[in-house]
Amino acid sequence: MLHKSAPRIGFILALAVASAWAQATAAKLEFEVASIKIAVPPNPADVMAGKLHVGMKVDGARVDIGFMSLSDLIRTAYNVKSYQLSGPDWMGAQRFDILAKMPAGSSQDQVPEMLQALLAERFKLAIHRDSKEHAVYDLVVAKGGVKLKESPPDPEAPKPGPDAKPGDPAASSNANQSPQIKMSGNTVTVRGGFGMGVGLGGTTKITMNGATMHMEASGVTMAKFADMLSSFVDRPVMDRTDLKASYDVALDLSMDDLRNAARAAGIGGGMMMGPRSGGGGPADAASDPSGSSIWAAVQAFGLKLDARKEPLEAIIVDHLEKAPTEN
Repeated sequence: MLHKSAPRIGFILALAVASAWAQATAAKLEFEVASIKIAVPPNPADVMAGKLHVGMKVDGARVDIGFMSLSDLIRTAYNVKSYQLSGPDWMGAQRFDILAKMPAGSSQDQVPEMLQALLAERFKLAIHRDSKEHAVYDLVVAKGGVKLKESPPDPEAPKPGPDAKPGDPAASSNANQSPQIKMSGNTVTVRGGFGMGVGLGGTTKITMNGATMHMEASGVTMAKFADMLSSFVDRPVMDRTDLKASYDVALDLSMDDLRNAARAAGIGGGMMMGPRSGGGGPADAASDPSGSSIWAAVQAFGLKLDARKEPLEAIIVDHLEKAPTEN
């Protein structure tokens, strides 16, 4: 009986090994080719002209990443916020430009997984996941109801024609477009978002008025608004409003608010700097946010921040090289 069963057992084992190998092969997603270079800080002329190579743009099979730190890249790869990333302080110091090509048949949704593979191969990134109880604020609607104006719907994007090629504006459905920036006097207009705390996804107009900054933004979702608030207060803000619309938002921010946001983003003195600790969490922001202008603005919008604790997933960096291996 054992002798007769041996071929069957061997066949089953062979199928199991082949299946496991196929699954492992299918699970490995990586860029076909990728070039990594140290980013050059934008010069004032480029800033004034709105020519900034910042953020990530996916156009067909081409992935163009500009002026992003290792902290930014890891957060993008693993889809986490700054307060969910813990690692060496220098992760936010150096900025990189990356130009990569996706393999045939892949989609934009698979870019983060490919970025994980790139970071592991070129920067020797090794991480583990953890879950810890964290002090947070819940952004909720106050008793009087929300006092924000809904933004009009975005105009329908033009549909690609029969002769459209990958890379044509009408042929791209990418939501991760590089921001469009215009400067006029002391006013900066940002269309789109950097994904690094600049811009709220729609159109943001920022005007400096002496010691304060006036910001007007349209097309702001509550999720984006909660992300922005996290930069100004002493703990992460979670959207618990259940509001699905997009809104027009106007804020007047004090210099203290701006300094808190700059520290949260790893920015100081107009230049990008390393994060305060572990990828730039908000631990050193205002210890008493209830006295800040941002807190008053939240109340004026018919919203409030409720303090509580909840478990949050964290990405812990076990190993990371400062410079990539050769292209």
